Amino acid sequence: MNKYLLTFSVVGTTVGAAVLVKDYATGGTCPSKAKITGKTVVITGANAGIGKETAWELARRGGHIIMGCRDMEKCEAAAKEIRRDTLNHNVFARHLDLASMKSITNFAKKINEEEKRVDILINNAGVMRCPHWTTEDGFEMQFGVNHLGHFLLTNLLLDKMKSSAPSRIINVSSLVHLAGQIDLEDLNWERKKYDTKAAYCQSKLANVMFTKELARRLQGKVKLNPGGVRVSFLKAKFTPGDK
Repeated sequence: MNKYLLTFSVVGTTVGAAVLVKDYATGGTCPSKAKITGKTVVITGANAGIGKETAWELARRGGHIIMGCRDMEKCEAAAKEIRRDTLNHNVFARHLDLASMKSITNFAKKINEEEKRVDILINNAGVMRCPHWTTEDGFEMQFGVNHLGHFLLTNLLLDKMKSSAPSRIINVSSLVHLAGQIDLEDLNWERKKYDTKAAYCQSKLANVMFTKELARRLQGKVKLNPGGVRVSFLKAKFTPGDK
């Protein structure tokens, strides 16, 4: 075989394999053109990354979007940008700190009082590979924010969502849940040496376990692995109490 032909064949095969792996890992592009006019969507961590892109897309499709974020300056800026780009003025920024049970309770209370319906809840916000910090209520930060915060928020909004049926709950997890282990004797890492990676994997496994049990009780399907995504918190420094 001609050496040039062999080289092109190898390169072509490599590129093709890379594309297939990328499509498998990321899940490809959603082909749906469905509109959600009149639907109310609550998205946590919506000022950047996956959350912001999701808010933008659902706003473009006509949804009434409520962006729940810890950093209100960034959230207001993101909401303003989305309103400008989509010409949808029903995009709102609301304060939500998932490291605070009080903040979650207040956020859910306002939603339940002010909104006639909640059609979609997207539990997207999270922290990753942070030091051994604790939430306002004393929980290990990754488990507290990624799992417990969304667990509480979901349950506080559940009656509203049931009354808005058919509704949908989407929990954003990660394939790293496969490496996770739930240590029921030491969820807060108080007895053993803290492992930031293992703690993150534990929180993501908790997401999946919660999702499966919720799906069983509600007789539905509620989970999401976003695939390979570059997001800002991989590089950002997170400090407890930042606003």
